[in-house]
Parts: sequence; C-alpha cells; structure tokens
Amino acid sequence: MTALVHSFSGWVFRRRFPLVCVFIAITAVMFTYALRLRVDASFNKSLPSDHPYIQNFIKYQSEIGGANRAIIALMAKDGDIFTPEFFDQLRRTTDEVMFLPGVDRPQVQSLFTPNVRYIEVVEDGFSGGNVIPADFSPTPESFARVRENIVKSGKLGQLVANDFSGAIISAQIIEQDPRTGRTIDYTQVADALEALRSRVESETNGAVQVHIIGFAKVIGDVAAGARGVLIFFGVSIVITALLVWNYAGRWKLAAAPIACSLVAVVWQLGSLTAMGYGIDTFSILVPFLVFAIGVSHGVQMVGAFRTQVFEGSNNSRDAARAAFEQLLMPGGVALITDTIGFLTMLVIKIPTIQELAITASLGVGLILITNLFLLPIILSYLRLPWKYGEWVASRRARWDQMWARLAREMKPAPSMMIIIAAFLLGGLAWWKSAEIRIGDTQAGVPELRQNSRYNQDTHTITSEFSIGVDILSVIVQTVPNGCVDYEVVTLMDDFERRIRTLPGVQSVISLASAAKTINSGYSEGSLKWRILPRNPQTLVQAVSPIETATGLLNSDGSVMPIMIFLTDHKAETLRSVTDEVKRFAAENPSPKAQFLLASGNAGVMAATNEVVQAAQMPIVLWVFGAVLVLCFLTFRSIRATLCVVLPLAIVSYMAYALMVFLGIGLKTSTLPVVALGVGIGVDYGIYIFARLQAGLRRGDYFEDAMFNAFKDTGGAVVFTGLTLAIGVSMWIFSDLKFQADMGLLLTFMFVVNMVGAIILLPAMARWFWRHHSGKTRAPFPVKT
Repeated sequence: MTALVHSFSGWVFRRRFPLVCVFIAITAVMFTYALRLRVDASFNKSLPSDHPYIQNFIKYQSEIGGANRAIIALMAKDGDIFTPEFFDQLRRTTDEVMFLPGVDRPQVQSLFTPNVRYIEVVEDGFSGGNVIPADFSPTPESFARVRENIVKSGKLGQLVANDFSGAIISAQIIEQDPRTGRTIDYTQVADALEALRSRVESETNGAVQVHIIGFAKVIGDVAAGARGVLIFFGVSIVITALLVWNYAGRWKLAAAPIACSLVAVVWQLGSLTAMGYGIDTFSILVPFLVFAIGVSHGVQMVGAFRTQVFEGSNNSRDAARAAFEQLLMPGGVALITDTIGFLTMLVIKIPTIQELAITASLGVGLILITNLFLLPIILSYLRLPWKYGEWVASRRARWDQMWARLAREMKPAPSMMIIIAAFLLGGLAWWKSAEIRIGDTQAGVPELRQNSRYNQDTHTITSEFSIGVDILSVIVQTVPNGCVDYEVVTLMDDFERRIRTLPGVQSVISLASAAKTINSGYSEGSLKWRILPRNPQTLVQAVSPIETATGLLNSDGSVMPIMIFLTDHKAETLRSVTDEVKRFAAENPSPKAQFLLASGNAGVMAATNEVVQAAQMPIVLWVFGAVLVLCFLTFRSIRATLCVVLPLAIVSYMAYALMVFLGIGLKTSTLPVVALGVGIGVDYGIYIFARLQAGLRRGDYFEDAMFNAFKDTGGAVVFTGLTLAIGVSMWIFSDLKFQADMGLLLTFMFVVNMVGAIILLPAMARWFWRHHSGKTRAPFPVKT
C-alpha cells in the first residue's frame, strides 16, 4: 500500500498544473450552477409517506381537507368586532386570501364566505342562511343580527373569538397552484401573508391586529431567519481564518485550506442544482458544516506540511508530497466514514431528512477531492521564508513540552483511572438518555424561539379561540350512508365523549355532536333531546343539514373525520391521544366502522414522532456499524477499533443526556446531530491513532509512539476541535431555535470528542499495548 500511495503521489505531483486547471474549470462551472440554487421548501416533503397515518391522510385529503392550513386572525385592539372598520377589513382580507398562491378557494372559511351558515328553529320549522346576510349594512341593527347568527351557527370560538374580540379566516393550501399547475413557492405565500398583515395594520393605525399561523408562514419565518445564517457564515469564515492564521503563522498558508473548503461548498451547491435539487430551509446549515469539516481536514494537511518543512524537506513540493502520502489513507478513511455516517440518515423515510443526508454526504465526498488533492497541490506552490522554520520551532517547543508530559503520564494506573471515570460518566449518560422525549417539548413552533412573532401569534389565537391550532383528525371509515347508521354515529359519539376527557384536548367536533345539536333544535332546543335518535328517518333529519363543506363528512357519508383540537403538540400530548384512539378502536371493534389515525397537522406530527422513534436506534447502529467496519479495515485491529469507537459512543450518550437537561426533544431537526457529531468526531481518533499505530509497528515504546502521535497530529486535532466548536457556536445566537439547538449540541460534541481523542483514546491504548512500555525520550531536537 505504501508503494502504491508513493507511486500515485508521484503521478499527481507530476501533473500539478493540468490538475489545477481542471479544478479551476470545474469550480467555474459549479459556481454558475450554484448561483441558480433555489430554496425548495414543501409541506409534502416533511411527511413520512410510508407511515400508515400519512397514507390515510393522503388517501382522504381531497375529501376532508388537508393539514396544510393558513389561519389569519384579525383582532380588535379595543372593543369587539362589531364596527364598520373591522367588518370592512375582514371582508377585504377574505377576498385577498381567496387569491393567494395555492389557496383552495372552496375551503376558505370566514364570516364572509357562503359556506359559513346558521340554522335555527322557528314556528314554521327551520330557518337558516349565511351568517352575514346578502343585505348586510354596517348598522347597529345589522350587527346585532350578525351577532345572533354567529351564536346560532356554532362558530363562536371557531371562527369568532369567545369574547367577540376577533375573527378568523381559514384557508387550505395545496402544493400545486390551481392557476399555474406549478409547485407553489412557500416563501412567496409567506410574503403575501406578511404584506396582508402590513396593509391591515397600517390602514387601521393598529386598531386591528393581524395574527397569522400555518406551515407557509413557518417556512417564511424560517427562511427570513435563515438569511441571518449568511451573517453567521461570514463571521465564522473570518473567525476560522484568524484561527488558522494563528496556527499556520502565514496568511498564504492559512488561505489555502479556507479556499479549498469554500471550493467544496461551491461544488456542493452547484452539484445540487445540476442534479435538480434545491436546498431545504432545514438543510441550509449543511454547507456551513461542510466548510467546517473541510477546514478541519485542511488544517491536518497544513500541519503535516509544516512538519515536513520543519524536519528539513528540500522544498515545498517535497513537503507537500510527503504530507499527501502521510494523510491520504487516514484522511480518506475519515472522510469516507463521515460520508457513510451521513448516508445512514436515509433510513429515516422523510424526504426532508433524506435530502439533508444527500446534501451532507455529497459535500463531505467532495472534500475528499478538494482537501486531499487540491490542497497539497496548492501547498506545493507556496514559498515560505527561511525564518518560518524558526517560528515553527519556537511554537512547537511549547507544544512538545506539553505533549511529552502528557505521554509520560500515560502510565497504566493513571490511564485506568481515566478509563473508569469515562465509563462511569458514559453509564450515567446512558441512564439519563432514557428520559429523552421524542418530538417537541414546548408549545408553539419549535423551529422558532418562544418570543418570535409566530409563536406569539399562536399564543394569541389559542387563548382567544376554542379551536386551538393543533388538530388531530381521526378518520371514521364506514359503509356508504354510514352517516345515518345509528350504530356508527353512536360509536362516534362514545369515542368523542371519551377523548374529550383527555388532558391536552381542548375541544372535539364531529358529525355525531353536530347531529345531536340539530336534533334538539327540532324540539325547541331542549337539552334532553340533544341525543342521537334511533329512528332512521329522524336520524336522517338530524344529519341532512350538515353539508360536506363543513368537512365533517364526504359526499356519500362513508368517511367522517372527528376533529380533536389540542392545547399543544408536545410529544406527551400527541402520544396520549393516539394511544387512546388505538385503545378505543381495539376495545370497540365494529364491522361497519374503522377508526383510522390520522389527519390534521397534529396527526402529521404524531406520525413524524413515531418515525423518529423507530429510526433512532437503527441510525445509531448504522453509524457506529459503518465506523466499526471502516476502522477495522483501516487498522486491521479490534483493539484499535475499540480505541476509536468507544469514546464516540460515550460522547453520543452524553449528547443525549445534555438534550434531556436542556429540554430538547429528539425530532427531525436534532436526530441528524448524532450522525453529524459521530461522523466528524471519528476524524480526531483516526488521525491520532494512525500515527500511534505507525510508531508501535516500528517497535517504539508506547510513550515514544504516543509522543510522536501527539507531536504530529495532536496540535491540529486540538486546533480543529476548537475551531469547529467556535464556528458552530455562533449558531446559538440565531433567531432560529432549531439552529441554536444544533449549534449547542454540535459545539458540545466537537469539544468533548476532541478531549476524548486526546485523553481517553491514549488511556485505552495504553492498556491494550502494555508491553510497549519504556522511558519517554525528551522532545525531538529541532532540525535546522
């Protein structure tokens, strides 16, 4: 293998100039593609399409409506809604919502839409009509009439605030714009909603406040927050460049790994466009990770190059070639391990996560080319002043003293103490990690901070209305005309009564409860007649006023959703409701009615949580399985593999324990952190152990081999660990909560993995190679 690598390096460095030209040409082409990169956000991409809940959701979406809604609440700052100004804004806003991109117009509901009606009992029978009649005029008499109609319609608390302080416009958003047939751009929808808010609040001088929630608005707010990511990216580049310059000592030496890492990012973004992909708002962090990983491996190459210069290589080309030969195998294995680790996220059958896996693995695979080939070629052209060797010598003298002392202290007794302490900490973390919660741990949208405008709007709507914003719909699948089958509707009524008592359930609406109300209306509204009549003709009479536009049944009465409005979408709330639904269905089997989970936005979240829970262990096993196999193939030693992998496992469980302490749930935005942390953390161990193993195979005493490994790679490992941590720690200040959480977790994993590679790995290796004991030599003298 050594001869093969030497022969290959000779071929590379004999063709330096043509290869540089090829790299420049590819970069120019990829840059033009990268400029055309688009933000590709989609509601359907966030759905785990293989999950039974989502299959039911998609199957009946066209009949009962989907989970992708936009809710616009107009709230009177003072007083109630019964003013000419408020009704004028509500009417105009309803008309504007009708023409938003992707809006399903028949599904729009507000006081001004014809599908919002009332029914009342009069002397001659029943009377009804639109809540706001055709002859409405803004007079006190008309307002009084509308107030009565709202109460009669049952929309108080649903479309109108409980205290009449506001009104809602609800709209279903569909992926395909019905006018153009193209997939809608959610950022355009969000911008249109924000423009609508600005118009209303400016025209009324703040007398009418607008609150907007829904998937489209989430995407818009996330995209707006993601624009701030560019600032963090710029700051990270500057900080990283300063740190690399401090490590390398020369600007041109520091610029080389920075430039090569940026080239990898350009290639990554250009390749995504060339393959027809966009970048999802939740994958926007990946290019920054690719840049950080590229710098990490680039610094290793700079460190090896600097060592060759320090030890007397004749020229930059010889030093770069020696560094290339030294790092090609360990660097290649580390990057291949990273790539496979990211690809393991494909086991999560959610398109958003799978695209993140493809984006990350593609970027890391390109680093394999830019940092292991382009970087040493660039270094070979650099001309360093002769005084640079003196600067390196003075810098290394301080580090070598520390490394010599650390290697000297790696005796069996201290090493065993380190191992025991690490495994006790790992055991405690493993025990605590069992408490981690799947899904969201807080109300509102977890991608945004609690004080964000969106989450404040969510709080306002949930506190002023009775419907809540998190809906889990249980689909009752029955026979045609099952809506007038006493056995079916009674079973629905029993289910509704049982589910209503659960903690976290705000209200429940179904055809059964609506039919009971209508039936009492036939008896002058008497509460004792609020029942489901057994007589088939009477039951038909109670159900017939319920139109399909209400979303409570389909055209032939064979599908009837039971809409459960939740107070929040926390993991425990969703789990308690879905468990109760499954329990009721198991206890009440019926040949006529099946209770199917689930539709509504909360139903989608419940399905996603179950997918994450199912994928949690497989993704960990795949990541560590890939690391185990590649480390074993690289080092051909079970002992070496354990030295590299066990510290990673301990740090992974420590990260889970940290999530428990910080109240961060395991969900689609945090699950990839494990793969990312392990994939990057393994690099430290591979680089250090590769140098340690080379010394042990030469027959060096363990202390000498460990000192040489620290001397050659330890400084670069410490530097890259701190550089990566500092770079991603900037994300903690982001407006996006999920980005701040990822930044915090990755900072922790980068630092602790680095400490594990420097402390725990040598301690374990010391016990696996006890026969290689001897007296540590003083640091190697500086060659001049």
